[in-house]
Amino acid sequence: MDDYPDDAVPEPAGVTGGALDRRAELSEFLRTRRARLKPEDVGLPDFGRHRRVPGLRREELAQLAGVSVAYYTRLEQGNGRNVSAEVLDAIARALRLSDAEHSHLTHLAKPKQHKKKPAARTQAVRGSLRQLLDTLDGVPAYVTGRYSAILAWNRMAAALFGDWGELPVQERNWARLVFLNPACRELFVEWEQKASDIVSFLRMEAGCFPDDPRLSALVGELSVKSEEFRRLWATHDVKEKGHGLKHLHHPLVGDLTLNFESFRPADDDGQALITYHAEPGSPSAEALRLLASWGADATRAGKGSAAPQR
Repeated sequence: MDDYPDDAVPEPAGVTGGALDRRAELSEFLRTRRARLKPEDVGLPDFGRHRRVPGLRREELAQLAGVSVAYYTRLEQGNGRNVSAEVLDAIARALRLSDAEHSHLTHLAKPKQHKKKPAARTQAVRGSLRQLLDTLDGVPAYVTGRYSAILAWNRMAAALFGDWGELPVQERNWARLVFLNPACRELFVEWEQKASDIVSFLRMEAGCFPDDPRLSALVGELSVKSEEFRRLWATHDVKEKGHGLKHLHHPLVGDLTLNFESFRPADDDGQALITYHAEPGSPSAEALRLLASWGADATRAGKGSAAPQR
């Protein structure tokens, strides 16, 4: 299928620079993680009506982590300077962070020691990877890049999700499609979960690349245009989801339940190959075979699943 000219993703139009505030990100992430814990969750007494804040108090969290209240308060105020990995580990345990959340906290608090290579202005899709997409006959598959960009895809992905080749380059982006395209709400039966996954992915990237103007521009655009995005972004949730189930409602073949898998090329952790398959002998497998038999007709008929919002 068509992908970006010269296998590259150009800088989106309208980007004027700017960056996410890493200190504010660190402060809000710690505050929201602390707020979700109740005293009884960590074996502390709950004083009921005398408790004026949601979740744990700062002094309770500091006690659990084995640090002073003043030290933890400075960290929650966004001052991660000179914080040790051991302290971050203790705070992560006290907050009961997942592996993805722990990694996110580390990127926010210790950017110099954990700084990743800045995202390139373009992301090239290797020719062999595009060939692999085409050989996955009957399996919808596509390659994503940074900022949830859709870089390349095969014929079955176009039949299932719509022909992304007919979209402007900047619109080939899952975040924009999910939050700004009403048709996606019909395609994804569990739209709220899909939206949450997208925001969590962008949060992870924000922790690694807070100074990237393209990411800041995307977050700014979605914050202005989508109330749902603003609400989910404010939760500061992060998670990594490399496999699972997706329930779709296709305009031609109806309901499908598909397994998805995510694979990251060893030479570019900013890209991922996503595949979808159905259980053998299931109605969803028959629906995929029907989409494959329709070929170009299915692609054209299904393009409304990813049509840009007008």
